[in-house]
Amino acid sequence: MKDINFLKANNARSLWHPMTAPSDSLKNPPTIVVSARDCRITDVDGHEVVDAVGGLWNVNLGYSCDVVKQAITAQLERLPYYSIFRGTSNDAVIELSEALRDFFDADGMGRAFYTSGGGDSVETALRLARQYHKIHGEAGRYKYLSLKKGYHGTHFGGASVNGNANFRTAYEPLLPGCFHIPAPYAYRNPFNEADPARLAQLCLQALEDEIAFQGAGTIAAMIMEPVLGAGGVIPPHPSFMPGVEAICRRNGILLIADEVITAFGRTGAWSGSRLWGVKPDFICTAKAITNGYFPFGAVMIAESVAAVFEADDSGKAAIGHGYTYSGHPVGAAAAVACLAEMQRLDVRSSAAARGAQLWQGINRLKESHRVVGDVRGGHGLMLALELVADRDSKKPADKAVPARVQAAAYEAGAMIRVSGPNIILSPPLVLTEADAAVILDALDKGLSAA
Repeated sequence: MKDINFLKANNARSLWHPMTAPSDSLKNPPTIVVSARDCRITDVDGHEVVDAVGGLWNVNLGYSCDVVKQAITAQLERLPYYSIFRGTSNDAVIELSEALRDFFDADGMGRAFYTSGGGDSVETALRLARQYHKIHGEAGRYKYLSLKKGYHGTHFGGASVNGNANFRTAYEPLLPGCFHIPAPYAYRNPFNEADPARLAQLCLQALEDEIAFQGAGTIAAMIMEPVLGAGGVIPPHPSFMPGVEAICRRNGILLIADEVITAFGRTGAWSGSRLWGVKPDFICTAKAITNGYFPFGAVMIAESVAAVFEADDSGKAAIGHGYTYSGHPVGAAAAVACLAEMQRLDVRSSAAARGAQLWQGINRLKESHRVVGDVRGGHGLMLALELVADRDSKKPADKAVPARVQAAAYEAGAMIRVSGPNIILSPPLVLTEADAAVILDALDKGLSAA
């Protein structure tokens, strides 16, 4: 490794960081992480903290999961790469497909299409949804519906269905035919409705109204996160996603569950769809599928959708889509090992337990820090604190406030994530009770510095 002075001097000289202005990384040098173990990371200055971000929602098994590392190493030695485009395959991806079929059987999923990450998975599902309707004889179904505050990646398709202007305005015009429904966000919504159950019904009515306005026969799919993640951790009322599913079924609209974050136990259920008792037509996955150790993703496809593709003999079902690294054998081997380890450790149960600990803790922090306007969570290890300048008006805190909270919390022992006025917590699912306590203590100190 280069020496500390070299790393600090050159971090932003030749490198542009995602999700920030290039000038920001020059003015505000990022934390340089150089090592990690278990649920902790260490920076270039030797400061060790609990990683309450979990990498980027993806290091569910922590940084010391040797079985996944060994699977990657063994696969690199045996078969480091081969394409699964027409005519060839590899043994690792076949094994993984059967394991994923078993894992997602309760969600009604029976096929996997492989990608390089979450954005690719969303793009794939959007494309396959349109193709499904063409095979089915309804070529006029090309539009997409999604939720405001939703996040679906940064490809043009994903950005087009995103519900946050930060990921859209600099790149417009985007994909035509994308329309957005109010999110079931009880703290802020256009209905001024604070009751989650009533809000869910209002949002469902808005969905039905939009479908009637657009014409059901023009809509290919509705895409949504079971729990909105990057938009500020917004869990809907339990009636909401089942209501969306019922509306989609009545109108012949496919339902895409974006589970890039929520799949594999983060919500305290093995999938976010299962949390709400929903069986979508597609489930987009990535992130935790390899514990963040290898870029990899998969779109899970419902048996009913697969049947339409597999029964076609007209040529319309030929999939003109894929990635160089689709079904990469190293990623597949990592995913096989990761899937087995997640189930062996029953990380959904640990996510529920540690999530309850953090949920109780951030509610206590809200009582003692008036800068906290709202806290959200209650479903595993997805939690957020929304910071405000004034609780009565709900005016968002100045941009400098979350940054001060983050800096002070880091000094006190925890890496937390800032997203707009929100502090987001998404630690590894193997988080210990002691490390969760460190996160809460560091947050307390961070909020005191606001």
